[in-house]
Amino acid sequence: MSTPQPSSESENASLSVSKSQFNFWQLWNMNFGFLGIQFGWGLQMANMSAIFEHLGASAAQLPILWIAAPLTGLLVQPIVGNLSDYTWNSLGRRRPYFLVGAILASIALVAMPNCSNLWLAAGLLWILDTSANVSMVPFRAFVGDLLPKKQRTKGFAMQSIMLGLGAVSASALPWVLSQVFHVSNISGSLGKIPLTVEISFYIGSLLFLGTVLWTIVTTPEYPPPNLAKFERLRAKRGGITSSLRETWQTLGQMPGKMQQLARVQFFTWLGIFCFLLYFPPAVAWNIFGATSQNSILYSEGVEWAGICFAVYNAVCIGFSFVLPRIAQRLGRPVTHSLCLLCGGISLISLLIITNQYLLLLAMVGLGIAWSSALIMPYAMLSGSIPPQRQGIYQGIFNFFVVLPEITVSLGFGWVMQHFLHENRLLAVVIGGVFLVIAAGLTLLVQSSPVDNLTIEMKNLETQEERASKLAESNAANEQKTS
Repeated sequence: MSTPQPSSESENASLSVSKSQFNFWQLWNMNFGFLGIQFGWGLQMANMSAIFEHLGASAAQLPILWIAAPLTGLLVQPIVGNLSDYTWNSLGRRRPYFLVGAILASIALVAMPNCSNLWLAAGLLWILDTSANVSMVPFRAFVGDLLPKKQRTKGFAMQSIMLGLGAVSASALPWVLSQVFHVSNISGSLGKIPLTVEISFYIGSLLFLGTVLWTIVTTPEYPPPNLAKFERLRAKRGGITSSLRETWQTLGQMPGKMQQLARVQFFTWLGIFCFLLYFPPAVAWNIFGATSQNSILYSEGVEWAGICFAVYNAVCIGFSFVLPRIAQRLGRPVTHSLCLLCGGISLISLLIITNQYLLLLAMVGLGIAWSSALIMPYAMLSGSIPPQRQGIYQGIFNFFVVLPEITVSLGFGWVMQHFLHENRLLAVVIGGVFLVIAAGLTLLVQSSPVDNLTIEMKNLETQEERASKLAESNAANEQKTS
């Protein structure tokens, strides 16, 4: 079994480090923690809107109750990304963040189904999202750290597979508990969460922590080539305040290709967030015909939405194996555009679907879009940013996942109340329209020119290196003179 070689950890490191290729099981181990993280996300995505409605929320209130998710992403992701760029301790560079996030998220998953108050549930969602982001963001940079360039698409594809496995099992689990193990799925009264959901969250807590520990134990990180220089740079960088300042400065230096991808991401996640917010209750109210969130039809509808989530995530897993080959033949922008178009058309088709089984067919197209959304933007971005700044740039790139979510959270409740008249299915269809717009914008993304920013960064590093050596030489001369 080959062992991965250390990557360049310091921003000023001029040493070029050769990275050996990972075999299948090394790729599996390094991304296994992503499965647990996505199991937690899957439980959240498939059940939180229903949990909020069980606790008395209206359809117009759902977006603002979900605002914790994008806000924590906006604040936490760039800070954690930047801090992890300049972290090194006994656990390594990224792994300390994996562990802390996993512990806190596991606690939140245990507490969530025991809520009896709407705003307490919203607060726990805040904690859960913060913790999951602390674990998730370094996983993106982890791939860039350890894998050679030609394996990074495979690395992100493996993350997509883990995401699919985690999301499929998490989404289907309440239905399995109900239909196979005959666990009660009826809430009984307002404010009571069904037992199927409660047990699912407990299982999710164990999986989140367990899989992250597996990655920490099986995938080592290696110290910077020049640890003393790295420590000096870290001391100069400072802590969170410095990270916020540097994040703001770096935001203004985004490469042109990153700006183009940011527009694609914005409309992609407008569409995805509309889907995630409203699809489970839309199935319950619009397809199954529920008249109350305490009825059996509501519970069955939300469980079937979980099966739909499982189907599109299963498609995501399978499609992730072939997506790199399609991208190699058609190019990444064209491939991503076609995939987003499949997802947009699938969501728009819900306007004419009234049968619960036909929903599964629509989920195939969405699964194709979902697979590409989790791989292609990051694969296109990876080659256009400085390799030693993966953490902060990946964190900033995630702004364009959370900003559209904040937009929906703040504004869509008003749209829901005044224009859609709380028709949850129409909200999902609007999400499909956003995906079609994103597909068109993807065709404007440049292929893969050498980015000027990368060249400028390398020149800047050379200048800094020379200035540092000159300062050290002058200091030594002064010491000799004295």
